[in-house]
Amino acid sequence: MLSDLLLWNKIGRIVTLLSERLGISSEHALDLFYNSKTCERLHDPTTQLYMFSDMYIVDDVIREIQE
Repeated sequence: MLSDLLLWNKIGRIVTLLSERLGISSEHALDLFYNSKTCERLHDPTTQLYMFSDMYIVDDVIREIQE
């Protein structure tokens, strides 16, 4: 399991990438991410989603938004 500091850093990178990919503010990207099922899965150590790349997780959030 990632330490809290590493998880926070990962979330920061994910939110930055999400903001850039969607052309939205960081605040909006943060809101989208924290209200997603992907965020729930990232915080659940049993899913091991933290092992996946930042871009994979961003793509997962975008797929979730599109549905």
